[in-house]
Amino acid sequence: MIRYIVKRLIFMVPLLIGITIVCFVVMHLAPGSPTDLETQMNPRASAEYRERLKAMYDLDKPLHEQYLIWVKKLAVLDLGRSFSPDRRPVSEKIMERLPITISLNVLSLILILIIAIPIGVLSAVYQDSLFDKVTGIFVFIGFAMPTFWLALLLMILFGVNLGWLPISGIRSLNYEYLPPGMAIVDLIRHLILPVTLAAFGGLAGLSRYMRSNMLEVIRQDYIMTARAKGLSERVVIYRHALRNALLPVITILGLSIPGLIGGSVIFETIFAIPGMGQLFYMSVMARDYPVVMGVLFIGAILTLLGNLIADVSYAVADPRIRVS
Repeated sequence: MIRYIVKRLIFMVPLLIGITIVCFVVMHLAPGSPTDLETQMNPRASAEYRERLKAMYDLDKPLHEQYLIWVKKLAVLDLGRSFSPDRRPVSEKIMERLPITISLNVLSLILILIIAIPIGVLSAVYQDSLFDKVTGIFVFIGFAMPTFWLALLLMILFGVNLGWLPISGIRSLNYEYLPPGMAIVDLIRHLILPVTLAAFGGLAGLSRYMRSNMLEVIRQDYIMTARAKGLSERVVIYRHALRNALLPVITILGLSIPGLIGGSVIFETIFAIPGMGQLFYMSVMARDYPVVMGVLFIGAILTLLGNLIADVSYAVADPRIRVS
């Protein structure tokens, strides 16, 4: 197992290089330049001033040279400095927001697992029942409903009309002055809407995958043998069938991690959450290339690590893979 993990980690290096090359080229093909914000709306900005700005940002060099400069800095764990007026290091900006994004994604992933797996199992065990049909409708709604539209509906209902939940940020303005218990309650109230929104689409898809896998497993011969031995239905389903039905779900769960990270851009922007998604969106709008590349690089690492964790979990769940 250790040898397999080491091989996967080594293979991640050329994969990361390929991802950064594609992202770097596509980003520079987009219209606009980081200097536009400082020069287009400034009537005093001369052509010489524009050229000096480009030279300061290394934008006057060919694209491959700009990429090599970025890679050399990355080799010493330097993501560069932001093109924004504060000129702060990119690593500082990301580290301020990375814990928030990871926390939101982990919470949504836990919520997906807690709800989707039982729904999928029960839908398979009670196939064609009222519960199965109702959850099927729920799944199709989850697939069809746009995330941003659902977010606006939830904000209007629970935030504006009912006033139950806050609709922006992750804490109130007086958070620092609240007692510990009220501070925790305030944080939970701020997280309910974005975490629910982030989990909704994945919840619908994973529960359907779980149902399909369980239907296939419970028709296998070894399940019939377990029932013939007199084992209770609970033992047959949750000890014998569930473990094998989880194998494809683990793979799908690993592949869904990029979607969760990408979805952060949507719900963090809508709910004004100071995470990596919001930072990425603002940096793209400002053509802040170092920040965009830094966020993409960290997101690629998290995605590859998520896939690695899924593969390792697959081997843990299936002893045959560990033996091989």
